[in-house]
Amino acid sequence: MVKTLTTVAFDADDTLWHNERIFQMTQAHFADLLAEFTDHQTLMSRLLAAEKRNLGHYGFGVKGFTLSMIETAIDVTDGRVATKVIAEIMEAGREMLRHPVDLLPHAREAVETVCQTHRILLITKGDLLDQERKLAQSGLGDYFDAVEIVSDKNPQIYHEIFKRHGDGTNRGLMVGNSMKSDVLPMIDAGGWGVFVPHGHEWELEKAAPPQDDERYRSLPDLGHFAQLIENIENSRESLSETGHPK
Repeated sequence: MVKTLTTVAFDADDTLWHNERIFQMTQAHFADLLAEFTDHQTLMSRLLAAEKRNLGHYGFGVKGFTLSMIETAIDVTDGRVATKVIAEIMEAGREMLRHPVDLLPHAREAVETVCQTHRILLITKGDLLDQERKLAQSGLGDYFDAVEIVSDKNPQIYHEIFKRHGDGTNRGLMVGNSMKSDVLPMIDAGGWGVFVPHGHEWELEKAAPPQDDERYRSLPDLGHFAQLIENIENSRESLSETGHPK
Protein backbone atom coordinates (compact mmCIF):
# COMPACT_ATOMS: atom_id res chain seq x y z
CA MET A 1 0.00 0.00 0.00
CA VAL A 2 1.32 3.42 -0.96
CA LYS A 3 1.54 5.65 2.08
CA THR A 4 -0.56 8.78 2.24
CA LEU A 5 2.18 10.37 4.37
CA THR A 6 5.91 9.94 4.04
CA THR A 7 7.14 12.81 6.20
CA VAL A 8 5.90 14.00 9.60
CA ALA A 9 7.14 17.20 11.24
CA PHE A 10 6.93 18.27 14.87
CA ASP A 11 6.96 21.76 16.29
CA ALA A 12 9.20 22.08 19.37
CA ASP A 13 8.15 24.72 21.93
CA ASP A 14 4.93 23.80 23.74
CA THR A 15 4.50 20.79 21.47
CA LEU A 16 7.39 18.61 22.64
CA TRP A 17 8.49 20.61 25.69
CA HIS A 18 7.20 23.42 27.90
CA ASN A 19 8.06 26.95 26.83
CA GLU A 20 5.23 29.48 27.20
CA ARG A 21 4.92 28.96 30.95
CA ILE A 22 8.54 30.09 31.31
CA PHE A 23 7.64 33.30 29.46
CA GLN A 24 4.62 33.77 31.71
CA MET A 25 6.67 33.33 34.87
CA THR A 26 9.13 35.92 33.57
CA GLN A 27 6.30 38.30 32.71
CA ALA A 28 5.01 38.00 36.29
CA HIS A 29 8.46 38.96 37.61
CA PHE A 30 8.61 41.80 35.09
CA ALA A 31 5.25 43.09 36.35
CA ASP A 32 6.55 43.07 39.93
CA LEU A 33 9.56 45.13 38.89
CA LEU A 34 7.38 47.79 37.26
CA ALA A 35 4.42 47.67 39.67
CA GLU A 36 4.97 51.22 40.97
CA PHE A 37 4.66 52.68 37.47
CA THR A 38 1.63 50.96 35.94
CA ASP A 39 -0.96 48.23 36.50
CA HIS A 40 -0.45 44.66 35.31
CA GLN A 41 -2.95 44.76 32.45
CA THR A 42 -1.54 47.96 30.97
CA LEU A 43 2.01 46.68 31.25
CA MET A 44 1.18 43.40 29.53
CA SER A 45 -0.65 45.25 26.76
CA ARG A 46 2.36 47.52 26.19
CA LEU A 47 4.73 44.54 26.26
CA LEU A 48 2.65 42.62 23.72
CA ALA A 49 2.61 45.66 21.44
CA ALA A 50 6.40 45.91 21.72
CA GLU A 51 6.84 42.22 20.94
CA LYS A 52 4.62 42.51 17.88
CA ARG A 53 6.43 45.65 16.72
CA ASN A 54 9.84 44.04 17.18
CA LEU A 55 9.27 40.65 15.58
CA GLY A 56 10.56 41.90 12.25
CA HIS A 57 13.74 43.16 13.90
CA TYR A 58 14.54 40.57 16.57
CA GLY A 59 12.56 37.53 15.49
CA PHE A 60 11.04 34.98 17.86
CA GLY A 61 12.67 33.81 21.05
CA VAL A 62 14.04 34.84 24.43
CA LYS A 63 16.48 37.47 23.22
CA GLY A 64 13.83 39.45 21.35
CA PHE A 65 11.47 39.07 24.30
CA THR A 66 14.11 40.44 26.69
CA LEU A 67 14.75 43.43 24.47
CA SER A 68 11.00 44.07 24.27
CA MET A 69 10.78 44.00 28.07
CA ILE A 70 13.59 46.56 28.33
CA GLU A 71 11.93 48.78 25.72
CA THR A 72 8.60 48.52 27.55
CA ALA A 73 10.22 49.36 30.89
CA ILE A 74 11.74 52.51 29.40
CA ASP A 75 8.41 53.39 27.78
CA VAL A 76 6.12 53.00 30.81
CA THR A 77 8.53 54.89 33.10
CA ASP A 78 9.13 57.71 30.62
CA GLY A 79 12.80 56.85 30.67
CA ARG A 80 13.10 56.87 34.48
CA VAL A 81 13.58 53.14 34.92
CA ALA A 82 16.52 52.39 37.24
CA THR A 83 19.58 50.67 35.85
CA LYS A 84 19.12 48.05 38.60
CA VAL A 85 15.74 47.14 37.09
CA ILE A 86 17.26 46.90 33.61
CA ALA A 87 19.92 44.60 35.05
CA GLU A 88 17.23 42.41 36.65
CA ILE A 89 15.35 42.18 33.36
CA MET A 90 18.52 41.11 31.57
CA GLU A 91 19.20 38.49 34.25
CA ALA A 92 15.63 37.22 33.88
CA GLY A 93 16.31 36.73 30.17
CA ARG A 94 19.52 34.84 30.89
CA GLU A 95 17.65 32.68 33.39
CA MET A 96 15.16 31.77 30.67
CA LEU A 97 18.04 30.68 28.46
CA ARG A 98 19.34 28.47 31.28
CA HIS A 99 15.98 26.93 32.12
CA PRO A 100 16.02 23.11 31.94
CA VAL A 101 13.99 21.38 29.25
CA ASP A 102 10.82 19.73 30.53
CA LEU A 103 9.23 17.35 28.03
CA LEU A 104 5.46 17.36 27.67
CA PRO A 105 3.51 14.16 28.41
CA HIS A 106 3.65 11.60 25.57
CA ALA A 107 6.22 13.65 23.58
CA ARG A 108 8.95 11.01 23.65
CA GLU A 109 6.47 8.23 22.97
CA ALA A 110 5.04 10.04 19.93
CA VAL A 111 8.45 10.77 18.42
CA GLU A 112 9.83 7.28 19.08
CA THR A 113 6.78 5.58 17.56
CA VAL A 114 6.35 7.68 14.42
CA CYS A 115 10.05 7.65 13.53
CA GLN A 116 9.78 3.90 12.96
CA THR A 117 7.36 4.32 10.07
CA HIS A 118 7.99 7.81 8.62
CA ARG A 119 10.70 10.36 8.07
CA ILE A 120 10.39 12.86 10.88
CA LEU A 121 11.47 16.48 11.04
CA LEU A 122 11.67 19.13 13.72
CA ILE A 123 10.54 22.55 12.47
CA THR A 124 10.74 25.34 15.02
CA LYS A 125 10.96 29.10 15.24
CA GLY A 126 13.18 30.98 17.64
CA ASP A 127 16.78 31.77 18.46
CA LEU A 128 19.23 29.34 16.86
CA LEU A 129 21.48 28.77 19.89
CA ASP A 130 18.60 28.45 22.33
CA GLN A 131 16.68 25.99 20.17
CA GLU A 132 19.81 23.91 19.60
CA ARG A 133 20.39 23.86 23.38
CA LYS A 134 16.84 22.74 24.11
CA LEU A 135 16.93 20.02 21.46
CA ALA A 136 20.22 18.68 22.85
CA GLN A 137 18.88 18.65 26.41
CA SER A 138 15.59 17.05 25.37
CA GLY A 139 17.24 13.77 24.43
CA LEU A 140 15.11 13.62 21.27
CA GLY A 141 17.65 14.90 18.74
CA ASP A 142 18.77 11.53 17.39
CA TYR A 143 15.24 10.60 16.33
CA PHE A 144 14.91 13.38 13.74
CA ASP A 145 15.99 12.97 10.13
CA ALA A 146 16.41 16.75 9.87
CA VAL A 147 16.04 19.85 12.02
CA GLU A 148 14.96 23.23 10.63
CA ILE A 149 15.15 26.34 12.83
CA VAL A 150 13.37 29.06 10.89
CA SER A 151 12.63 32.76 11.35
CA ASP A 152 8.96 32.26 10.45
CA LYS A 153 6.51 29.58 9.37
CA ASN A 154 4.51 30.19 6.20
CA PRO A 155 3.36 28.12 3.20
CA GLN A 156 6.52 28.85 1.21
CA ILE A 157 8.76 27.75 4.07
CA TYR A 158 6.82 24.50 4.38
CA HIS A 159 7.00 23.92 0.63
CA GLU A 160 10.78 24.32 0.71
CA ILE A 161 11.34 22.13 3.77
CA PHE A 162 9.10 19.25 2.72
CA LYS A 163 10.58 19.30 -0.78
CA ARG A 164 14.10 19.26 0.66
CA HIS A 165 13.50 16.52 3.23
CA GLY A 166 10.45 14.67 1.93
CA ASP A 167 8.15 14.18 -1.03
CA GLY A 168 6.46 17.55 -0.86
CA THR A 169 3.81 19.00 1.39
CA ASN A 170 1.00 16.95 -0.16
CA ARG A 171 2.53 13.87 1.50
CA GLY A 172 3.57 15.68 4.65
CA LEU A 173 2.04 16.45 8.03
CA MET A 174 2.86 19.14 10.59
CA VAL A 175 1.84 18.84 14.23
CA GLY A 176 2.03 21.68 16.73
CA ASN A 177 0.35 23.83 19.34
CA SER A 178 0.06 26.95 17.18
CA MET A 179 -2.92 27.22 14.86
CA LYS A 180 -1.37 30.27 13.20
CA SER A 181 2.13 28.88 12.61
CA ASP A 182 1.90 25.08 12.61
CA VAL A 183 -1.52 24.29 11.19
CA LEU A 184 -2.90 26.95 8.85
CA PRO A 185 0.20 27.60 6.69
CA MET A 186 0.85 23.86 6.33
CA ILE A 187 -2.70 23.26 5.14
CA ASP A 188 -2.39 26.26 2.80
CA ALA A 189 0.74 24.58 1.41
CA GLY A 190 -1.26 21.44 0.62
CA GLY A 191 -0.29 19.34 3.62
CA TRP A 192 -1.92 18.02 6.77
CA GLY A 193 -2.10 20.16 9.90
CA VAL A 194 -2.63 18.70 13.38
CA PHE A 195 -3.40 20.99 16.32
CA VAL A 196 -2.43 19.88 19.84
CA PRO A 197 -3.33 22.67 22.28
CA HIS A 198 -0.90 23.33 25.10
CA GLY A 199 -3.06 25.40 27.40
CA HIS A 200 -0.77 28.43 27.51
CA GLU A 201 -1.21 30.18 24.19
CA TRP A 202 0.71 33.28 23.16
CA GLU A 203 -1.69 35.99 22.02
CA LEU A 204 0.18 36.51 18.73
CA GLU A 205 -0.22 32.84 17.77
CA LYS A 206 -4.02 32.65 18.07
CA ALA A 207 -6.15 31.96 15.00
CA ALA A 208 -9.46 30.31 14.14
CA PRO A 209 -9.28 26.62 13.16
CA PRO A 210 -10.09 25.52 9.59
CA GLN A 211 -12.90 23.24 10.74
CA ASP A 212 -14.15 22.32 7.26
CA ASP A 213 -10.75 21.43 5.79
CA GLU A 214 -10.32 17.69 5.22
CA ARG A 215 -6.63 17.86 6.11
CA TYR A 216 -7.19 19.42 9.52
CA ARG A 217 -7.11 17.36 12.70
CA SER A 218 -6.96 18.19 16.40
CA LEU A 219 -5.90 16.09 19.36
CA PRO A 220 -6.08 16.62 23.13
CA ASP A 221 -2.44 15.53 23.53
CA LEU A 222 0.35 13.62 21.79
CA GLY A 223 -0.73 10.38 23.41
CA HIS A 224 -3.19 9.99 20.52
CA PHE A 225 -0.77 11.02 17.77
CA ALA A 226 0.53 7.61 16.64
CA GLN A 227 -3.05 6.36 16.34
CA LEU A 228 -3.99 9.41 14.28
CA ILE A 229 -1.13 8.72 11.85
CA GLU A 230 -2.25 5.11 11.55
CA ASN A 231 -5.84 6.20 10.93
CA ILE A 232 -4.78 8.58 8.16
CA GLU A 233 -2.69 5.86 6.52
CA ASN A 234 -5.53 3.33 6.70
CA SER A 235 -8.21 5.77 5.62
CA ARG A 236 -9.92 5.59 2.24
CA GLU A 237 -9.31 9.32 2.10
CA SER A 238 -6.47 8.72 -0.35
CA LEU A 239 -4.93 11.75 -1.99
CA SER A 240 -4.29 12.65 -5.57
CA GLU A 241 -0.93 13.98 -6.75
CA THR A 242 -2.30 17.49 -6.57
CA GLY A 243 -2.97 17.02 -2.88
CA HIS A 244 -6.78 17.09 -3.02
CA PRO A 245 -8.95 14.31 -1.58
CA LYS A 246 -10.41 12.00 -4.20
